[in-house]
Parts: sequence; structure tokens; C-alpha cells
Amino acid sequence: MKLISPHIWLGFSLTIVVMQANAASLPGAGKTVQPIQSTLQEETFQTMIVDRALEKLGYKVNPIKQVSYNVAYTSVANGDATFMADSWEPNQVEKYRSAGGDKVFYRKGVYIANSAQGYMIDKKTADKYHITNIQQLKDPKLAKLFDQNGDGKADLTSCDPGWACSDIINYQLKQYGLSKTVESNSGNYAAIIANTIARYKQGKPILYYAWTPYWVSGVLVPGKDVVWLQVPFSAIPGEPQANTSVSNGKNYGFPMNNQRIVANKKWVQQNPAAGKLFAIMKLNVNDVSAENLMMRHGQSSNSDIQAHADGWIKAHQKTFNHWITVAKQAATK
Repeated sequence: MKLISPHIWLGFSLTIVVMQANAASLPGAGKTVQPIQSTLQEETFQTMIVDRALEKLGYKVNPIKQVSYNVAYTSVANGDATFMADSWEPNQVEKYRSAGGDKVFYRKGVYIANSAQGYMIDKKTADKYHITNIQQLKDPKLAKLFDQNGDGKADLTSCDPGWACSDIINYQLKQYGLSKTVESNSGNYAAIIANTIARYKQGKPILYYAWTPYWVSGVLVPGKDVVWLQVPFSAIPGEPQANTSVSNGKNYGFPMNNQRIVANKKWVQQNPAAGKLFAIMKLNVNDVSAENLMMRHGQSSNSDIQAHADGWIKAHQKTFNHWITVAKQAATK
């Protein structure tokens, strides 16, 4: 039997010691993170990118838990979860406040900026009947164009009950005097928007709520297949001074949203490197929409989404590495 040289053993042992020392020097060494998100699978990609960054800092990251938004905020506030990567501001401001607000949450920086939302109709109907504003649907003849069940009202594809957008839509229909001519149809958004897309493919008029980043705008392309509708004035429940006009002077009824990483405040105070990471990470809204469209085309398994996240990191390696470097420096201050 050939004996291994003592020099080789010594080199091997030193390598292990160095590796262990490097691992121990990472700010997240020996600590566990629990990510949480809504049940909307299209928010997994951005959460996984945060997970990958935390792993580079040495943290052990548990599998993502999916719950309702209300439960997510409560879980982070109580410390049952560490962070949520998709806190919508200002849409979810009441959920944030109700769960404890700045007293219990750490929220610095903007992860995904300029998420648009609003009402849309097919371009063919908009052009034919010169529809540019949702209040035009007070006219029963125009509203009937979008009737799906024969009751004479326009059927508006809304969003999931309990989401902030659902509350805003119902409030606006009353404020704009549309209760008698427009019906808001809430439900699982992925399911009801699929029916809306099917109607469009059949050449039928469609009226729906949409937001970005999401795959729908890759299937029904604004300006080509569909158009945004304006609203007569700003109307957000609980915010009488709200202004939803955008920079071009148009008003689509919803403020531009930013998606922000929200974390448990006490945990971040003990983990400044992670806090710095949360504050500096930025993801382009168009990158998220592009990934969501890949999911729409069948790449929607957990392993698919993980591959999308890893692919994004590889394509933006310099930026990703910078995040890690800056976050590590925060741990030494």
C-alpha cells in the first residue's frame, strides 16, 4: 500500500482550516434565515435572488414559506419569518402599519421601482368607440360591450379578494359612479385573467386590471393589443389627498408602486450585513416581467425559477458581487 506523504496531509489539513476560517468569518455564519412571500408564484424569482445573496454572506436560508400578505407581515413582525422581498408601497401601506410599521420592521431602499397598475381594454374596442377613460363606461351601451354573463354590465377582471388592489377597485367603482354599469369580478387572478386572454383571442372586448411586473403585459402588449384607461380623478380609500397622476399628466387611478424588502427590525439590528444588503439590492422591473413570462411559457417549477434566479445573477455578476462586498463591510463597522 502506497503511503501518503506527510507534506500532502499537512497541506490538506491547512486547506480545511483555511476553509473553516473563511466560513466562520462570514457575517451570517451559524445563523438561519426564514424568507416568506405571498402565494403569488411570480414573486418567487426576486425572493430567490435575495436568498442567494444571503447565502453568500454565510447564512443558512430555509425554503420560502408562501402565505397571504396579511400573514406575511404579521410573521415578519413577530420574528416567525425574517424578511419579505415584495412589500408593495404604497398599495400595502395599511398592512404595513397594522402589523406594527416602523417600530417592528426594517425597510430601507427600493428593491424594484416603478411598478405600474391600472385598468386596460383591448385596443380594437378602444379605437372603435374612442374609449380612453373608465368613466365612459357609465354609458350602458359602452358598458354592455364588455358584458360576459348577459346582465348588461361590463365585467371587469379584478384581483384576488383581500389584496389592496381589490379594495381600491371596489372603492373607485363607487366614486366614479360605475356601480350600476360595471361589475368587479374578483378571484384567483391567474385563473380569471386566463379567461380574459381567451376572450381576447376569440376577438371579444375585454376589460381588466393589470400590474407590472407580471407576465400579462408580455401576452397582451400595451399599445399593441391593449391600452391603459385613465380615470376622472384620484380616489384611494383612506387617503383623501392621494394623487395618482403620473409625470406625463395622465391619471391611471393607481400610484406607481415600489417593491421593498421588509425585514424584522430586531433581527436586522443583530445582523447589520443583511440589513445593508436589503438596503442596496435593486432589480429592474422589466427583468422581473421577462422572468414571469418564462413562467407563463411553462418554466414555472421551483427548479425552473431557481435557474432563472441563478441565470440573472450570472448575467449581473459584477453588481451581485458588489452587493456582497458592501454588505460584508457593514458587518465590520
